[in-house]
Amino acid sequence: MDRVKNKVALVTGGASGIGLSAATLLAKEGAKVVIADFNLEGAKEAADALVKEGFEASAIFLDAGDASSIEGAVNFTVEQYGTLTVLFNNVGLTNLKKDLDVVNIDLDEWDRLVNVNLKSILLGSRFAIPYMQKAGGGSIINTASMAAFASDQIRTAYGATKAGVVNMTKNIATQYGKDHIRCNAVAPGLILTPAAKNNMPEEMLAIYSKFNALPYHGEADDIGHAVVFLASDESKFMTGQTLQIEGGHYLANPTIADTNNWLATL
Repeated sequence: MDRVKNKVALVTGGASGIGLSAATLLAKEGAKVVIADFNLEGAKEAADALVKEGFEASAIFLDAGDASSIEGAVNFTVEQYGTLTVLFNNVGLTNLKKDLDVVNIDLDEWDRLVNVNLKSILLGSRFAIPYMQKAGGGSIINTASMAAFASDQIRTAYGATKAGVVNMTKNIATQYGKDHIRCNAVAPGLILTPAAKNNMPEEMLAIYSKFNALPYHGEADDIGHAVVFLASDESKFMTGQTLQIEGGHYLANPTIADTNNWLATL
């Protein structure tokens, strides 16, 4: 308890999945939390549930593709709680039907993902940093992805935007570190959020299991706990880093699993 006591956190995309986990854990560790999401009803339900448990939380609508909406969420947070010291830029989109290979990708989808996945992090930080400077410091945490570090048959825009998040994290850390503002990122692998559970068939989950170093999949709280650490003073000498939280999926030579299976037949 109290790992982030007296901190004020804005969590974007906080109505479900990783964002909900982070918002919940931050509140339970003492932060005042604003949950911002396109799904306003979901954000309100999450905030109300925390308030009923005795924690401090509020909700606001957020369209991460609209600069004025992002600025409004930041300003709302300060109006509610007097300051802003933690920003979790968590909103991200992917579209397996339109975000294809380089030749076939829908260019409008490219623009949409750049706007939401990357520009929203720029804008959230842009609007939050002056308040953090006034507060004497803060922590910005961005959601990247292991797609930033590995190529794919599709999801060209998703991978490119998440790689941009990793680099932007370093730039923010460099530019505002002297103001006691830290910036780090989390790069999840496959996390069994409700969306993943509802959309990934067992066959796909089995493929991921085959290549994981650990014998299980990640849960939203695995990322949420990392966010609390990065928001807290426990990580006060850490900035510009991206925590890869992916169950060891990307550790080994990609032939290892198949080689082991082959050796077992000899």
